[in-house]
Amino acid sequence: MAGANDWGVIGLTMNLNGTADAGDHLADYQRQGFAVVRGVFDAADVAELAAAFDRQYIAGLTHPGDFRHGNLMVRLGSDAGLGRIVKMVQWPSYTDAALAAFRTDMRLYRLLAPLLGSDIKQIINQLHWKQAGSQASDFAFHQDARFRKPPSCYRDLATSYVQTGIAVDPHTVESGALRVLPGSHRLGLVDLGSGAVMGDGAPEDALALAGLDPAGLTDILLEPGDVAFWNPFLIHGSGRNRGLLDRRFYLNGYVRAADCDRGEWAWRDGLPCPLGAPVLVHYEQLLERPEPHYVA
Repeated sequence: MAGANDWGVIGLTMNLNGTADAGDHLADYQRQGFAVVRGVFDAADVAELAAAFDRQYIAGLTHPGDFRHGNLMVRLGSDAGLGRIVKMVQWPSYTDAALAAFRTDMRLYRLLAPLLGSDIKQIINQLHWKQAGSQASDFAFHQDARFRKPPSCYRDLATSYVQTGIAVDPHTVESGALRVLPGSHRLGLVDLGSGAVMGDGAPEDALALAGLDPAGLTDILLEPGDVAFWNPFLIHGSGRNRGLLDRRFYLNGYVRAADCDRGEWAWRDGLPCPLGAPVLVHYEQLLERPEPHYVA
Protein backbone atom coordinates (compact mmCIF):
# COMPACT_ATOMS: atom_id res chain seq x y z
CA MET A 1 0.00 0.00 0.00
CA ALA A 2 1.21 3.48 -0.80
CA GLY A 3 0.00 7.02 -1.18
CA ALA A 4 -0.49 10.31 0.61
CA ASN A 5 -2.70 8.70 3.20
CA ASP A 6 -0.99 5.28 3.25
CA TRP A 7 -3.87 3.75 1.28
CA GLY A 8 -2.73 4.62 -2.22
CA VAL A 9 -3.16 1.50 -4.37
CA ILE A 10 -5.02 -1.44 -2.89
CA GLY A 11 -4.07 -5.02 -3.67
CA LEU A 12 -5.14 -7.29 -0.82
CA THR A 13 -3.86 -10.86 -0.75
CA MET A 14 -6.79 -12.82 0.63
CA ASN A 15 -8.30 -15.97 -0.81
CA LEU A 16 -11.83 -17.34 -0.52
CA ASN A 17 -11.47 -21.12 -0.29
CA GLY A 18 -14.60 -22.39 1.41
CA THR A 19 -14.83 -20.20 4.49
CA ALA A 20 -11.09 -19.73 5.00
CA ASP A 21 -10.00 -16.17 5.85
CA ALA A 22 -13.63 -15.04 5.87
CA GLY A 23 -12.94 -12.73 8.81
CA ASP A 24 -10.27 -10.83 6.88
CA HIS A 25 -12.48 -9.54 4.10
CA LEU A 26 -15.32 -8.82 6.53
CA ALA A 27 -13.05 -6.74 8.74
CA ASP A 28 -11.76 -4.77 5.77
CA TYR A 29 -15.28 -4.21 4.49
CA GLN A 30 -16.51 -2.88 7.82
CA ARG A 31 -13.45 -0.68 8.35
CA GLN A 32 -12.96 0.91 4.94
CA GLY A 33 -16.23 0.24 3.10
CA PHE A 34 -14.75 -2.18 0.57
CA ALA A 35 -12.58 -5.25 0.30
CA VAL A 36 -10.97 -7.50 -2.29
CA VAL A 37 -10.94 -11.28 -2.24
CA ARG A 38 -8.30 -12.78 -4.49
CA GLY A 39 -8.69 -15.76 -6.81
CA VAL A 40 -12.35 -16.49 -6.14
CA PHE A 41 -12.79 -17.64 -9.76
CA ASP A 42 -10.19 -19.65 -11.69
CA ALA A 43 -8.89 -19.36 -15.25
CA ALA A 44 -11.64 -21.58 -16.68
CA ASP A 45 -14.30 -19.45 -14.97
CA VAL A 46 -12.72 -16.27 -16.33
CA ALA A 47 -12.63 -17.71 -19.84
CA GLU A 48 -16.33 -18.56 -19.57
CA LEU A 49 -17.12 -15.03 -18.40
CA ALA A 50 -15.02 -13.51 -21.19
CA ALA A 51 -16.90 -15.56 -23.78
CA ALA A 52 -20.22 -14.39 -22.31
CA PHE A 53 -19.08 -10.77 -22.48
CA ASP A 54 -18.14 -11.27 -26.13
CA ARG A 55 -21.56 -12.79 -26.92
CA GLN A 56 -23.36 -9.92 -25.27
CA TYR A 57 -21.21 -7.31 -27.00
CA ILE A 58 -21.81 -8.78 -30.46
CA ALA A 59 -25.53 -9.05 -29.78
CA GLY A 60 -25.62 -5.50 -28.45
CA LEU A 61 -24.13 -4.02 -31.60
CA THR A 62 -26.96 -5.49 -33.69
CA HIS A 63 -29.30 -2.89 -32.16
CA PRO A 64 -29.58 0.57 -33.72
CA GLY A 65 -30.12 2.18 -30.33
CA ASP A 66 -30.59 1.50 -26.62
CA PHE A 67 -32.71 -1.63 -26.31
CA ARG A 68 -34.96 -2.93 -23.55
CA HIS A 69 -36.84 -6.17 -23.05
CA GLY A 70 -38.26 -6.35 -19.55
CA ASN A 71 -35.38 -5.81 -17.13
CA LEU A 72 -32.81 -6.53 -19.84
CA MET A 73 -31.30 -3.25 -21.04
CA VAL A 74 -28.53 -2.66 -23.61
CA ARG A 75 -26.89 0.76 -23.47
CA LEU A 76 -24.94 1.84 -26.53
CA GLY A 77 -22.64 4.77 -27.11
CA SER A 78 -20.52 6.55 -29.67
CA ASP A 79 -16.80 6.85 -29.08
CA ALA A 80 -14.55 9.29 -30.92
CA GLY A 81 -11.88 6.68 -31.48
CA LEU A 82 -13.85 3.43 -31.61
CA GLY A 83 -17.17 4.31 -33.24
CA ARG A 84 -20.29 2.55 -31.91
CA ILE A 85 -19.72 0.74 -28.65
CA VAL A 86 -21.68 -1.23 -26.08
CA LYS A 87 -21.24 0.58 -22.81
CA MET A 88 -23.27 -1.63 -20.49
CA VAL A 89 -25.82 -4.43 -20.41
CA GLN A 90 -28.23 -4.69 -17.49
CA TRP A 91 -29.69 -8.04 -16.49
CA PRO A 92 -28.14 -10.15 -19.27
CA SER A 93 -28.68 -13.20 -17.06
CA TYR A 94 -32.26 -13.54 -18.28
CA THR A 95 -30.93 -14.67 -21.67
CA ASP A 96 -27.44 -16.02 -20.89
CA ALA A 97 -27.20 -19.25 -18.88
CA ALA A 98 -23.51 -18.82 -18.10
CA LEU A 99 -23.98 -15.37 -16.61
CA ALA A 100 -27.04 -16.60 -14.73
CA ALA A 101 -24.98 -19.35 -13.13
CA PHE A 102 -22.32 -16.95 -11.89
CA ARG A 103 -24.87 -14.62 -10.26
CA THR A 104 -25.82 -17.43 -7.84
CA ASP A 105 -22.43 -19.12 -7.58
CA MET A 106 -21.90 -20.45 -4.08
CA ARG A 107 -18.46 -18.86 -3.90
CA LEU A 108 -20.20 -15.48 -3.94
CA TYR A 109 -22.74 -16.72 -1.43
CA ARG A 110 -19.99 -17.67 1.05
CA LEU A 111 -18.62 -14.15 0.73
CA LEU A 112 -22.00 -12.50 1.23
CA ALA A 113 -23.79 -14.68 3.77
CA PRO A 114 -21.92 -13.33 6.83
CA LEU A 115 -23.18 -9.86 5.88
CA LEU A 116 -26.64 -10.55 4.45
CA GLY A 117 -27.77 -13.91 5.84
CA SER A 118 -29.17 -16.88 3.92
CA ASP A 119 -32.11 -15.14 2.18
CA ILE A 120 -30.68 -12.77 -0.43
CA LYS A 121 -32.23 -10.88 -3.32
CA GLN A 122 -30.45 -9.26 -6.26
CA ILE A 123 -31.08 -5.80 -7.70
CA ILE A 124 -27.99 -5.27 -9.90
CA ASN A 125 -26.81 -7.58 -12.71
CA GLN A 126 -24.59 -5.68 -15.15
CA LEU A 127 -21.78 -6.07 -17.64
CA HIS A 128 -19.44 -3.09 -17.86
CA TRP A 129 -16.89 -2.57 -20.62
CA LYS A 130 -13.93 -0.18 -20.72
CA GLN A 131 -12.48 -0.65 -24.17
CA ALA A 132 -8.81 0.17 -24.60
CA GLY A 133 -8.51 3.71 -25.90
CA SER A 134 -12.16 4.57 -25.28
CA GLN A 135 -12.94 8.22 -24.64
CA ALA A 136 -16.30 7.39 -23.04
CA SER A 137 -15.48 4.75 -20.44
CA ASP A 138 -15.22 6.83 -17.29
CA PHE A 139 -17.58 7.05 -14.32
CA ALA A 140 -18.06 10.17 -12.22
CA PHE A 141 -17.61 9.86 -8.47
CA HIS A 142 -20.86 8.75 -6.88
CA GLN A 143 -22.50 6.57 -4.23
CA ASP A 144 -24.65 3.62 -5.29
CA ALA A 145 -27.14 4.58 -2.58
CA ARG A 146 -28.19 7.50 -4.81
CA PHE A 147 -29.86 5.03 -7.19
CA ARG A 148 -31.73 2.88 -4.70
CA LYS A 149 -35.24 4.19 -5.37
CA PRO A 150 -37.83 4.45 -4.09
CA PRO A 151 -36.12 4.70 -0.68
CA SER A 152 -39.07 3.03 1.05
CA CYS A 153 -38.22 -0.23 -0.76
CA TYR A 154 -34.64 -0.34 0.53
CA ARG A 155 -34.53 -0.41 4.31
CA ASP A 156 -31.33 -0.19 6.38
CA LEU A 157 -29.42 0.35 3.15
CA ALA A 158 -26.04 0.84 4.83
CA THR A 159 -26.06 -2.68 6.25
CA SER A 160 -28.44 -4.59 3.98
CA TYR A 161 -26.89 -4.05 0.53
CA VAL A 162 -23.53 -5.16 -0.93
CA GLN A 163 -22.23 -4.49 -4.42
CA THR A 164 -19.83 -7.04 -5.94
CA GLY A 165 -17.66 -6.98 -9.05
CA ILE A 166 -15.83 -9.88 -10.71
CA ALA A 167 -12.75 -8.84 -12.69
CA VAL A 168 -12.58 -10.44 -16.14
CA ASP A 169 -9.42 -8.58 -17.17
CA PRO A 170 -6.60 -6.96 -15.19
CA HIS A 171 -7.79 -3.75 -13.54
CA THR A 172 -4.84 -1.36 -13.46
CA VAL A 173 -4.42 2.37 -13.01
CA GLU A 174 -3.89 2.63 -16.78
CA SER A 175 -7.03 0.64 -17.63
CA GLY A 176 -9.28 2.73 -15.39
CA ALA A 177 -9.41 0.74 -12.16
CA LEU A 178 -12.10 1.51 -9.63
CA ARG A 179 -11.11 4.49 -7.44
CA VAL A 180 -12.60 4.71 -3.95
CA LEU A 181 -12.44 6.97 -0.93
CA PRO A 182 -11.84 4.62 2.01
CA GLY A 183 -14.08 5.21 4.98
CA SER A 184 -16.53 7.39 3.04
CA HIS A 185 -19.27 4.82 3.66
CA ARG A 186 -19.63 6.33 7.13
CA LEU A 187 -20.58 9.79 5.80
CA GLY A 188 -24.12 8.99 4.70
CA LEU A 189 -25.36 10.57 1.47
CA VAL A 190 -22.92 13.17 0.15
CA ASP A 191 -23.88 15.81 -2.42
CA LEU A 192 -21.64 15.03 -5.40
CA GLY A 193 -23.99 16.52 -7.97
CA SER A 194 -26.98 14.98 -9.69
CA GLY A 195 -25.67 14.66 -13.24
CA ALA A 196 -25.01 11.54 -15.28
CA VAL A 197 -22.47 9.08 -13.93
CA MET A 198 -21.51 6.93 -16.92
CA GLY A 199 -19.26 8.66 -19.45
CA ASP A 200 -19.33 11.93 -17.51
CA GLY A 201 -15.70 11.97 -16.43
CA ALA A 202 -14.26 11.45 -12.96
CA PRO A 203 -13.27 14.98 -11.89
CA GLU A 204 -11.74 15.12 -8.47
CA ASP A 205 -12.98 18.67 -7.93
CA ALA A 206 -16.43 17.19 -7.22
CA LEU A 207 -14.91 15.71 -4.09
CA ALA A 208 -13.24 18.96 -3.11
CA LEU A 209 -16.52 20.85 -3.54
CA ALA A 210 -18.09 18.38 -1.11
CA GLY A 211 -15.33 19.08 1.43
CA LEU A 212 -13.49 15.82 0.76
CA ASP A 213 -9.78 15.40 0.08
CA PRO A 214 -9.02 13.73 -3.30
CA ALA A 215 -5.58 12.83 -1.96
CA GLY A 216 -7.28 10.06 -0.03
CA LEU A 217 -8.42 8.19 -3.15
CA THR A 218 -7.38 4.56 -3.54
CA ASP A 219 -7.09 2.52 -6.76
CA ILE A 220 -8.42 -1.04 -6.46
CA LEU A 221 -6.13 -3.21 -8.55
CA LEU A 222 -7.58 -6.56 -9.60
CA GLU A 223 -6.49 -9.65 -11.50
CA PRO A 224 -8.94 -11.79 -13.49
CA GLY A 225 -11.03 -13.86 -11.09
CA ASP A 226 -10.69 -11.45 -8.15
CA VAL A 227 -13.85 -10.13 -6.53
CA ALA A 228 -14.22 -6.62 -5.13
CA PHE A 229 -17.19 -5.70 -2.99
CA TRP A 230 -18.25 -2.40 -1.51
CA ASN A 231 -20.84 -0.56 0.57
CA PRO A 232 -23.59 1.45 -1.20
CA PHE A 233 -22.42 4.64 0.53
CA LEU A 234 -18.78 4.24 -0.51
CA ILE A 235 -17.74 7.11 -2.80
CA HIS A 236 -16.22 5.68 -5.97
CA GLY A 237 -15.64 6.33 -9.66
CA SER A 238 -13.16 5.46 -12.39
CA GLY A 239 -11.26 7.11 -15.22
CA ARG A 240 -10.81 6.25 -18.87
CA ASN A 241 -9.03 3.14 -20.07
CA ARG A 242 -5.67 4.46 -21.27
CA GLY A 243 -4.11 1.01 -21.40
CA LEU A 244 -3.65 -1.50 -24.21
CA LEU A 245 -6.21 -4.08 -23.01
CA ASP A 246 -9.95 -3.93 -22.41
CA ARG A 247 -11.17 -3.82 -18.81
CA ARG A 248 -14.36 -5.81 -18.19
CA PHE A 249 -16.27 -6.01 -14.90
CA TYR A 250 -19.26 -8.23 -14.00
CA LEU A 251 -21.31 -6.41 -11.37
CA ASN A 252 -23.88 -8.08 -9.13
CA GLY A 253 -25.58 -6.18 -6.30
CA TYR A 254 -27.27 -8.07 -3.48
CA VAL A 255 -29.59 -7.17 -0.62
CA ARG A 256 -30.90 -8.85 2.50
CA ALA A 257 -34.31 -10.10 1.39
CA ALA A 258 -36.16 -8.97 4.52
CA ASP A 259 -35.02 -5.38 3.93
CA CYS A 260 -36.00 -5.04 0.28
CA ASP A 261 -39.38 -5.08 -1.43
CA ARG A 262 -37.90 -5.45 -4.92
CA GLY A 263 -35.38 -7.60 -6.75
CA GLU A 264 -34.90 -11.12 -8.04
CA TRP A 265 -34.23 -13.88 -5.56
CA ALA A 266 -30.62 -15.08 -5.58
CA TRP A 267 -30.60 -17.48 -2.62
CA ARG A 268 -33.38 -18.77 -0.32
CA ASP A 269 -32.22 -20.59 2.79
CA GLY A 270 -28.78 -20.62 1.18
CA LEU A 271 -29.97 -22.35 -2.01
CA PRO A 272 -29.56 -20.74 -5.46
CA CYS A 273 -32.72 -19.42 -7.11
CA PRO A 274 -33.03 -19.52 -10.91
CA LEU A 275 -34.54 -16.60 -12.79
CA GLY A 276 -38.12 -16.89 -13.99
CA ALA A 277 -40.42 -14.19 -15.34
CA PRO A 278 -38.93 -10.75 -14.58
CA VAL A 279 -40.05 -9.05 -11.39
CA LEU A 280 -39.91 -5.38 -10.48
CA VAL A 281 -36.39 -4.12 -9.85
CA HIS A 282 -35.65 -0.64 -11.27
CA TYR A 283 -37.69 -0.53 -14.47
CA GLU A 284 -40.90 1.11 -13.26
CA GLN A 285 -42.88 0.31 -16.44
CA LEU A 286 -42.12 -3.42 -16.34
CA LEU A 287 -45.78 -4.42 -16.08
CA GLU A 288 -47.05 -1.82 -18.56
CA ARG A 289 -44.38 -2.25 -21.22
CA PRO A 290 -42.50 -5.57 -20.85
CA GLU A 291 -42.17 -6.18 -24.61
CA PRO A 292 -38.93 -5.64 -26.60
CA HIS A 293 -38.52 -1.99 -27.64
CA TYR A 294 -35.98 0.73 -28.31
CA VAL A 295 -35.53 3.52 -25.82
CA ALA A 296 -35.70 7.03 -27.24
